Parts: sequence; structure tokens; C-alpha cells
Amino acid sequence: MATATSKATGPWSRLSAAEAAVNRAVAGSCVGTYFKLDARKSSFTKELRAGAATFLTMAYIISVNAAVLTDSGGPCTARDCTPVVATANNSTATTPPGPECTVVRANPGYEQCLARTKSDLIVATAVAAMAGSFAMGVFANLPLALAPGMGANAYFAYNMVGFHGSGPIGYRTALAVVMLEGVVFFALSAVGLRSRLARMIPRNIRLASAVGIGLFLAFTGLQAHQGVGLVGASPSTLVTLTACSDVDPATGACLSGTMRSPTFWLGAVGFLITATCLARDVKGSMIYGIVFVTVVSWIRGTAVTVFPDTAAGNAGFDYFKKVVDFHMIRTTAGRVSFAGFRHGNAWLALLTLLYVDVLDTTGTMYSMAEYGGFVVDGAGAGGGSFEGEYRAFLVDAGSTVLSAGLGSSTVTTYLESTAGIREGGRTGLTAITVAALFLASLFFGPLLMSVPPWAVGPSLVLVGAMMMRVARDIEWGDMKEGVPAFVTMALMPLSFSIANGIIAGLGVYVALHWYDWARHGYAKVSNALDERRNQVAAAAGGEVGPATAQDVV
Repeated sequence: MATATSKATGPWSRLSAAEAAVNRAVAGSCVGTYFKLDARKSSFTKELRAGAATFLTMAYIISVNAAVLTDSGGPCTARDCTPVVATANNSTATTPPGPECTVVRANPGYEQCLARTKSDLIVATAVAAMAGSFAMGVFANLPLALAPGMGANAYFAYNMVGFHGSGPIGYRTALAVVMLEGVVFFALSAVGLRSRLARMIPRNIRLASAVGIGLFLAFTGLQAHQGVGLVGASPSTLVTLTACSDVDPATGACLSGTMRSPTFWLGAVGFLITATCLARDVKGSMIYGIVFVTVVSWIRGTAVTVFPDTAAGNAGFDYFKKVVDFHMIRTTAGRVSFAGFRHGNAWLALLTLLYVDVLDTTGTMYSMAEYGGFVVDGAGAGGGSFEGEYRAFLVDAGSTVLSAGLGSSTVTTYLESTAGIREGGRTGLTAITVAALFLASLFFGPLLMSVPPWAVGPSLVLVGAMMMRVARDIEWGDMKEGVPAFVTMALMPLSFSIANGIIAGLGVYVALHWYDWARHGYAKVSNALDERRNQVAAAAGGEVGPATAQDVV
């Protein structure tokens, strides 16, 4: 029995001994000293495992962010559309494409441009995440991973640029807004105003903004263009239940077969897989549902295939079969243009992005620092600073500037970093491991390009669900706090605008509080005047008293 046990445990013992030897060697090297492995009670292999755990939980952002931003149309315009060819009376006429070719119907030329844009944005997302995470690890020595953020990308795609360029700001101007916002954010971080700015915003509005963005993301994931297609347009009720077997490609309105869409039911299965994994706290939960739905959708000849027997489907399948392919960014990088700043929409978008970034990135970073035990000089998130704070703020602001240059939206610190911290990650080696895995993902473009929207939609809904948790902290019992919070979170999905929700919430907050502020200000001024009058009276009384006594003498 003893012999059998020793044989069974022998290889594991040797592996453990080898791991311990590697950890000792790295801890005693300049690398271990720089990253403070011993001081933070960590080890090299533990940091590697932590980085892998963090990457698995946030790898979905590569395909999801690219899909969301592609909905904006990117640099594609009506000029990329294929001309319309019509035959009548034995004669052929070619009609130049109009603006409607980008929205009303699927145009082959425009669809090809969107495919190129999505390929570019997959690379842009991975590179931005890789560079941001690497810089966070090297310069700030924190186990925090960065990538283009959910919420900000939705605002960029659906509010700033609009679906297929139908919004008030062009794609190139929107990138300039993101870049300028990153520069402003960098300056605020450099002079130490960033955390103070975050605290100036009313707490309940901050919480409601997170909830509203979550509802916005969930609503997006339920629609047809970027989700499972459960809801769509209705001429009588604006929005209704769809998941139809036949829909209008332009509006998403149901034409026939409500709740009979095969891709919806496949997406629903993916939703249940991911939700079950989240409920059981399985590492990498967000990726499993996406992987299942995507693999099933790769099977040709089915009702749910992402490669139908069409020209576009065949071209997509030919590219998919490469599996490994390194794609160079061709259309989205360097598209920044500041010419559109002559209009007020660009400045409004800048302020909104700055607001969202202050709330999202700063709040998340404080939360992660508190969770990892890095907070010092205070009581935690929002109260004290944390080790490496100054450099961490500079890193994520600089990463946003890089992301805009590549064609993507703002970069933020990811809550999924908790997965790595939970695995024992305590140093920047965790973030560097995440960066290395994002680098590896750059070589699998054909696979990432073939992720269908009904695989991505469930993850948007579940990200929205996870953002609901802060709603319990809103002071619903105080109507002066609860009503502005409700307006903020309700208008974001209902007006399909994050900016509208924020502006309306702040406006209602000011309207409900101005009387209290005015009364408080009046009371302060009145008390100050009374105190001044008392001081004058006391001084006057002191002068008269001695003089009167001298006269009497």
C-alpha cells in the first residue's frame, strides 16, 4: 500500500518541488524584488494562475466590444455600398447607392466594409487590452487588467456615432472625442483631481448611472442587431416580443413566426449556461455560454449556422477555416479628426464620456484595490488611497488615448480582475500575464470574427444583470434622492441614450435640492451677519464702558 501511494504521489511531489524551486528562484531575482513577491506574500506561479483566471473571465470583451463598435459602422459610409443594378426593357441601369444603403437593406459592399471593420476592431480591442494591462503591471505593480469598457462602448456606438453612422457625430470625430477625453483624464490624474472629481457627483446619481448603463446593455443584448432578438419594434407599442422566424432586416420588426427564431432559442441556451456558471461561481463563467453557442453556430447546413449558403456565408467560412491568421489594422487606426468640434454635440459627448469614465474607472479601481487589500490611509473605496494609485490612474488614462488611436472606445479597469485577485494575484505579474494572453489572441482572428450576435447578446444581458447590484444602495426612502436616481436609470434604456439619463437625473436632482441649498445658504449668511453684528456690538460696548467710568471720576 505504501509503495502504491508513493508511486501515485511521486510525480505530484516532484512537480510541487519543481514549482517551489521556480518560485524561490524568481522571488530571489530582480524580478521578484521589483514586483515585491515576498512582501505581498505571493509567488510567481500563483501570479500566472491568477492572470489566466482574469483573462478567462474577460476574454469575451474581444468579440463583444468589436461587435458593439461595428454597429456604429466605423469608417464605412454609403460610398462603400455596391451600386444598385436594375434591368428593365432589356436594358441595364446602374444607380449610385444612396444613404439608405447603410440601414434599409443589407448591401454587399457595405457588409464587406463592416466585416473589415470588425476584424480591425478585434485587433484594436486586444492590443488596447494588452498594452493597458502590461503598463498597469509594470508601472503600477497592481493585479488589475484593463480593456475597452462596456457602457462606454455602447454610448460610443449607439449614441455618439449611432447605428451605422445615423447619430449626430461621425466616427472620426467620435474617436477624437475619446482621445481628447483620455488627455483630459490624464491631466486630471496628473494633478490629483481625479478622485476629488468623482466625489463631487451625488452618490445616488453615481449608483443610478451604473444601474442605467446595465439596463442599457441588457436592452441592447435583447435586440436583433446585437443580441438574441427577443424584442423588436412595434407600430403600436414601440417595443414588443419578437424572436421571430422572419423579421424586417432594417427595423427588426416581426413579420411572422413569433418566438420561433432558432437562433434565439440557441442564444437562450447559452444564457442559461452562463447564468448557471455565474450562480455556481465557476471561473471564466462569461466565456462558456459564448463558446457553446458559437461552436454550434459554426456547423453548416443548420438553421442556426453563422455560415449560410450565400456569397457572404461562403466567404466567411473560407476565412474561418484559416483558424490562425494575424490581421493588421487597415481602416480604423489613425482615423481621428478634430474638425467636428465646431458643433456642440462633440463637447456634450466629451463631458458625458468624462463623467462615465470618472464613475466607472475610478470607482472600479478603488473597489479592486480594497478587495485586494491595497488601500491605505483611509477607510476603503472612496475614502483612502491605495498603493500605486497615482501611476495606475495615469496608465488607464494613457491607455484610452492609445485605444482611440486604434479606433476603439475608452479603456477601463475590469471588475473581472477580482477573479485573479481571488486566485491569489497580488502583484503586477498578474496583469502582465493577462497582457501576454491578449497578445496570443491576436493570432486567432478567424475564430473571433465568427462569433455570432446571438452568442454575444446573452453576455450583454448578464453584464447588465451584474450591474444591478448597486441599486440596493440607493436611498429610495428619500424622494429627493430616489426620484433623480430613478429618472437617471429609466431614461438611459428608454431614450436609448446614456447622456440623456445623466443630464435628466442631474437636472431633477438640482430642481429638488435648490430650495434646501438656498435655505442653507441663507442660514449661513444670516448667522455670519448676526455673529458680525454681535462682534461689533461687543466692541462698541467695550469702548463706551471705560470712557464713562473716567468721566465719572
